[in-house]
Amino acid sequence: MKRNEGGGPEAAVGSVDRRLGVRLAELRAEHGWSLGELAERSGVSRSTLSRAERAEISPTAALLNRLCGVYGRTMSQLLAEVESEPVTVVRAAGQPVWEDRASGFVRRSVSPPHPGLRGELVEGRLAAGADIAYDRPPVPGLEQHVWVLDGSLHVTAQDIEHHLDAGDCLRLRVWGPTRFRCPGPDAVRYALVVVLP
Repeated sequence: MKRNEGGGPEAAVGSVDRRLGVRLAELRAEHGWSLGELAERSGVSRSTLSRAERAEISPTAALLNRLCGVYGRTMSQLLAEVESEPVTVVRAAGQPVWEDRASGFVRRSVSPPHPGLRGELVEGRLAAGADIAYDRPPVPGLEQHVWVLDGSLHVTAQDIEHHLDAGDCLRLRVWGPTRFRCPGPDAVRYALVVVLP
């Protein structure tokens, strides 16, 4: 059994995590950075970066968000780089799903990004009580539309907490820290439209 970044036991890291580790190592090499330089730029420890690149851990959403910020990509763009070339129609069964077991966050790339397009659609699910904080956007000024499909979601941006219930939609530009929290008692499912500035 491998252990995730949060220390909990989990099954062996999957093939997406292995490909993701390889891609993270490639990105660092493309920039000519040592692990130490990347650690300084991202605020993530060298050991965690090394373990993620070797697929010894399944990276958390917060970790990927920090690396996306350093590399100037959205999370969907990074995850799409480890999948096959995007197609015009993506069937439900073929939509890549990524799970951050440590936080209770599941992310489905409904429309994988294409290099020539600025928008993408993501489905997010948070377990009751799940709380994810991002210290910065992957791309400053990123436009997001958060549409709650089932349950309740609290989104904090620019020190304002928005309470969203099923059917509510929040539009914002992300410049600083954000937080997504599911107050419960049930899980929340939401659509997230991300548009590059």
